[in-house]
Formats: sequence, structure tokens, C-alpha cells
Amino acid sequence: MSAASFLGIAALVYTHGFYGLIFSVGWLVGWPVILFLIAERLRNLGRYTYADVASYRLRQGPVRTMAAIGALIVVIWYLIGQAVGAGQLLHTLVPQMTYRQSVVLVGVLIIIYVTFGGMKATTWVQIVKAGLLLGGATFIALGVMAHEGFSFEKLFSDAVRIHPQHMAIMKSVVPIGAKPNPIESISLGLTLMFGTAGLPHILMRFFTVTDAKAARKSVLYGTCFIGYFYILTFIIGFGAIVLVASNPAYLVDPATGIALKGGGNMPAVYLAHAIGGNLFLGFISAVAFATILAVVSGLTLAGASAISHDIYANVMMKGTATEAQEVRVSKIATVGLGIIAIILGIMFEKQNVAYIVALTFSIAACSNFPILVLAVFWRGLTTRGAVLGGYTGILGSVGLLIIGPTVWTKVLGMGPAIFPYDYPTFVVLPAALMVAWIASVTDRTAGADAERRAFEAQEIRSETGLGAEPAALL
Repeated sequence: MSAASFLGIAALVYTHGFYGLIFSVGWLVGWPVILFLIAERLRNLGRYTYADVASYRLRQGPVRTMAAIGALIVVIWYLIGQAVGAGQLLHTLVPQMTYRQSVVLVGVLIIIYVTFGGMKATTWVQIVKAGLLLGGATFIALGVMAHEGFSFEKLFSDAVRIHPQHMAIMKSVVPIGAKPNPIESISLGLTLMFGTAGLPHILMRFFTVTDAKAARKSVLYGTCFIGYFYILTFIIGFGAIVLVASNPAYLVDPATGIALKGGGNMPAVYLAHAIGGNLFLGFISAVAFATILAVVSGLTLAGASAISHDIYANVMMKGTATEAQEVRVSKIATVGLGIIAIILGIMFEKQNVAYIVALTFSIAACSNFPILVLAVFWRGLTTRGAVLGGYTGILGSVGLLIIGPTVWTKVLGMGPAIFPYDYPTFVVLPAALMVAWIASVTDRTAGADAERRAFEAQEIRSETGLGAEPAALL
């Protein structure tokens, strides 16, 4: 339940109507994939990061390097959406502070918080923000439904009447930057479903619970809460059309459309003001800011772990690094990631945060997810297959995103996009799987045979948990 979900999905529904529901459903479907395919096996393996799992029975150096690079790219891209949401939120609440100043302030706060707080502080802020966010979103949704006489029919009819696109908002094919077509829809579905299972800050959470049963229960409860939350964001989006788009005080220019002051990600915040006044506006703003803090903390921690634990400790130092050295590198990496998030957050100022995060999920679905699944389920995967398949996913997804409509056209202003689709998942995900398969089955070296034989021991441990380490955080 990130800022992208709360601010971004509500903004997509506010702007495009039912199209925003695709993002809610897609992200929700990703959690059962984790529940039934991944959660138990990752906890039983007792590994801390995605790179730990990918390299469990393979050569540590090349596989860890590839996995850490993939995790870092996902983390950095995900940080963009959170930075944009935070910048627009602070700029809206404190007009004297520019958007750039807001992004810099948030970046500095995150660096300080993660550097000195670590995993335990990140866990507690995530617990608190989840409760507050569910409560605040529930209150907003109830306020909307009370205003509409608890009638969805009236809510939708009022929204159709007020929105400039009228009945078009009741269709789910409204495009963002490209004409609607089956390829784009399929690619978006693949992105949202499989991207969740490739997020490094989600995967590392499975080692903070006691056992595999707790991991499954955690995902089950999380899925239920997230599903409920996405229903609320849908109501909030349509409620914003009725109560925010009809109030000139919130609009840049009522004569030209429904564009909001402070940026396109603010419908939920303004709706809170329309329902509960300044007091509730302050509460929701604080909750949204805490949500950004929590998500960015987890992301930064995952990125710093990829650098300190995977690249530094296991690749560069080959397991000889002390805990103090690893912690020091982690803190340095945190500062670096915070600076990168600030720079990219400024560059992507005008983009919808849910849309940016969906692009992040595309990278995760193409680079991390296929290698993770093959490493856990396929005996035939070898080091060569994992490395070549992983880099195919990383380079393919990032490359096509750069020359796609979002970066090439909207951010860089280079004219028509070379790659016409927003999400490259439908091309890159099958390519990564195919490359990993071909590279593995054609690998006849002695090392590859040993890696295939080691799969049986890994499979037993992933199914039973025999030999797994205790939880990292109890």
C-alpha cells in the first residue's frame, strides 16, 4: 500500500475512470502468485535477498552481480514514483516550497532515517502507516458514499455528468500515451501480475518472519488488506470526480478541464479536504507522507543490501567482509541511492506515480521474476543461463523503456517514441526465459552438471525448510 497506490490509482481513476481499476486488479493478482509460488520456498531456503536465492546452487560471483544489478535498477526506478508523490504532496501543502525543494527535503529525511534506523525502524513505520492509511482511506470512502446516498449508481452517474469525458470514463480502454490495443493490454497485465514477485524489497521480507507458515499467513493477510484498500482507492477516485472536479477552488482553470493545482497526483488529498476540512486534510497528508517514508525506507534498505551484502560482501570480498564493514558500505549506499532518487524525482515531475511504478514492475517482471522462478523450480538452470537470461531481461526492459513513450517522448522530449508501447514486458519476459533456457540446455560443462545435481538438495530444503536459518527479525 504505497503512495503510488493511494495517490496514483486515485489520480488515474479521477483522470480516466475505469482504466485505473486495471492497475488495482493487476497489482492485487500479483499477490496470490507470491502466495502459492514463492513465499514458502523463499522462507524455507532461509535467504536474505533475491540474489541469495538466485545464486543458491550456482556460481556466486556472476549470478550475484547480475541479480544485484537487477535489484538496484528496480529499486531506483521505484524510488522515482515515491519521490514524485512526496514532492507534489509537500509542494501542494506548502506552496512557498518549490517542487524541487520538496523532493530534496524528502530525500534527505529518507537518507537519515534509513541510515540510523535500519530494518527494525522500517518495519515499525510500515506497520503504523498501514493502519493509519487503511483507516483514513476508509473514512474518505465512507464520506463519499454518504454524500452519494450509499448508491454506486448515483456515484457513477454524477461522475459521468461532471467529468469532461462523460461516458468514456466508464470504459477500461482509455490509453496513456498510446492508442488502446491488445498488445498493450496484455503487456500491462503481465507487468502487474508478475512484477510484484520480482520486487527486491518484497522478497527480502520473507526472511523477517519465523517460518514458512508465517510467510504464507503474512501474504494471505496482506492480500486481503490490499484488496480492500484497492476497492477504497476506486471509490476515492470517482468521489474526487464528484467532489473535487466540481469545485473551482481545487482546479488550475475550471474552464479548461479538471487539472488540479499542485499536480495530477493530488485528487485523494483534495478529496480529504472536501470531506473533512483542514483537520482531515492534515491527517491524510501526514498519512500519505508516512506511507512514502515507509515504502522508500524499504526500497532504500533493499538497494543498500544489494550493494553491501551481494556485491561488496559476497562478490568483491568473497565472504570475508566483517559485519561492521558490510554495515558501513550499506550506509554509504543509502546516501547514494537517496541522491539518485532526488535527481530522478525532479526529472519525472509531471508523471503519474502509479504509472511510473507500473514501469518499475515491468523491469521487475522481465529481469528478476523469470530468473527467480527458474532458480527455484527448474533443475536445468545453470550459471550461464541465469546470467544471460537475467541480463537479457535487465537490458531489454530498461532499453525499451528508455526509447518508449514515457522516457523518450515525455521526459527527454525527443519526439515520437522508437518503441511504441509503454510496457515492454510482452517482448522481454519471453525473451529472458528463452535465452535462459537455451543457454542452460546447451551448457555441457562439468560445472553445469554439478549445478543440476545440486538442485535436488535445494528442492528438498525449499519444500521442507530443513537447515533454514532462523528469522532475521522477530
